Amino acid sequence: MVSTPTPQRQLRGHRPQRPAQRVLNSAEHHAWLARHLTDRDRWLCRMLFEHHVLTSTQIIDIAFTGRRAANLRLRSLYQWGVVHRFQPHRDRGSHPMYYVLDTAGAVAIAREDGLDPKEIGYNREREIGRAYSLQLAHTVGCNGLGTTLIRRARQPGATGILTAWWSAARCGRHWGDIVTPDGYGRWREHDREVEWFVEFDFGTEPLSRLAGKLARYERLADATGITTPLLVWVPSATREANARRALAEALRALDRPARVPVATTSGDAAADPLDMAEPRWRRADESGTVGRVALADLPALWPGLGTSVGRGSPDPAGAAPTAAGPELAPPSPMPPPGPSRLWR
Repeated sequence: MVSTPTPQRQLRGHRPQRPAQRVLNSAEHHAWLARHLTDRDRWLCRMLFEHHVLTSTQIIDIAFTGRRAANLRLRSLYQWGVVHRFQPHRDRGSHPMYYVLDTAGAVAIAREDGLDPKEIGYNREREIGRAYSLQLAHTVGCNGLGTTLIRRARQPGATGILTAWWSAARCGRHWGDIVTPDGYGRWREHDREVEWFVEFDFGTEPLSRLAGKLARYERLADATGITTPLLVWVPSATREANARRALAEALRALDRPARVPVATTSGDAAADPLDMAEPRWRRADESGTVGRVALADLPALWPGLGTSVGRGSPDPAGAAPTAAGPELAPPSPMPPPGPSRLWR
């Protein structure tokens, strides 16, 4: 399924929702939910808490095999107060439903980890307010990079799997005193595991600002002792050509440019604009003698880089949260196994 990220200008205003009966948020209801939420439901709640907003199409990609089953289950979760939904306005046609975590879902995952719901930092008004956020298109587009990898990994005969996927918010809590990537991920394929930071550029900020972040990524590499590739996604081939010039100039200005391996791609570089696994990544600091490589082959761009296999920890090295207090662990990117009748 090819999915082109939707620009922010197409998400102005929201279609009014049809009235739907919903249950009251009460202790009795939470006790009832404990018996009726499946492992997939709870995992989806954690994914929404981590990544803030997912479209119905993205949810199908990561957790279902068909739209009808997904819509029926999501409607139940909405009526139970586990998720909330909204639909941006479009002059022609319609956007898919957008989903955020609602109160009952936040209570369920907090209690599951032995935490008070207030301790995990959930705020219902903030989550529902994402419908009007000027960052909505950027958030959904960036999330599409992760959901597309999960969809690929769920296909029969898939050789790759997404082993880690952190949101910008989690990255900010761990490295925000230096730099806040739009995401962090790890992909394992053919006994090779590669990790990366991602900058998702929608073409709305000056390229000088994007290039200026490289000095902060150099500081992060110095602080953690880990050299992690930075992958830059831009919307068009023209934007990529201009970005590559700005990034190459910024790399030349660094004290240790080898600590910041940068590769670029555009939405035009592959059939699916958001499929990171395709051979689409090209070094930013050279004309490209190697050419574009697949995600699993990133080490070919930097022969001395190596891979992250063998670190023995699900979290990247040096990732200590900057804020005190309890924090929900990042959810596994891949959905939990379940009976086939529940996963259709």
